[in-house]
Amino acid sequence: MPDFASIDMRVGTVLTAERFPEARKPSYKLTIDFGPEIGVKRSSAQLTVHYQPEDLVGRQVIAAVNLGTRRIATFDSEVLVLGATPAPTDVILLRPDQSVPNGTRIT
Repeated sequence: MPDFASIDMRVGTVLTAERFPEARKPSYKLTIDFGPEIGVKRSSAQLTVHYQPEDLVGRQVIAAVNLGTRRIATFDSEVLVLGATPAPTDVILLRPDQSVPNGTRIT
């Protein structure tokens, strides 16, 4: 596991969110804008317990952007969206308290 300081966590805004029926576990495909330095990235996220796709669009999220790409079914997930998990399938998204520019680093 990488040292915590080596994980690049950034704020991004969800541009699109759609159901991902091909995934083994209920998930959404997200497209997230991380600003000009990182760009637009995709993620598969297990957020179906508390969120509908239309509720995610426009929402800022926090993601680890330097962990590499992971193939999930037919989809390349490029970033890991972060959340609290009180139960294995119960994900509550982490997000900034106030709006910040896309790409803002989490320290």
